[in-house]
Amino acid sequence: MTTLGPDTWPPAPIRTERLVLRVSEARDRAAFIDLFASPEVGTHIGGHRPRADLEGAVPEVPGRRPGCFVVEHDGTMIGMVTLDPRAPERPGHIRPEAGETELGYLFLPTAWGRGYAAEACAAVLDWFTAALPGEPVVLSTQTANARALRLAGKLGFTERERYEEYGAEQWFGVRPPAAPAA
Repeated sequence: MTTLGPDTWPPAPIRTERLVLRVSEARDRAAFIDLFASPEVGTHIGGHRPRADLEGAVPEVPGRRPGCFVVEHDGTMIGMVTLDPRAPERPGHIRPEAGETELGYLFLPTAWGRGYAAEACAAVLDWFTAALPGEPVVLSTQTANARALRLAGKLGFTERERYEEYGAEQWFGVRPPAAPAA
């Protein structure tokens, strides 16, 4: 298993047609709080958190860790994409020793339905493939989250299994590593 570390993190900002993906800065704090306090965002991730709790808990520079990309549109944070090691105690693995890299993302409701998640996740996956060639990526989401399932397919993830977790049926998929260039 290969993980993100000093050789790969932090990356230079990734620019797409409409977005910039970068490490977190202090100016992103309010957007992080909005993201985790949003009842709409919390629907498929176990619920939102009270804004007052977040105001006291979110650090001055939230999300400052390997694998956390802030998604910026027109100079403002609209969401985040993460690449994290999948915890060994969770169900759903493709390796006996676990530790696969898992893709995650959250966007503010005002950014939904515009293709930003697909654009940002594709850019992060391209970066990951270049940074850690040969490494697969996994993704899990509630089966009730039809939009996330469509995006998983669009990004090249295929279903590996389903299981019960967090009181709901979960879909677990894998995006195999890219074939080496000939």
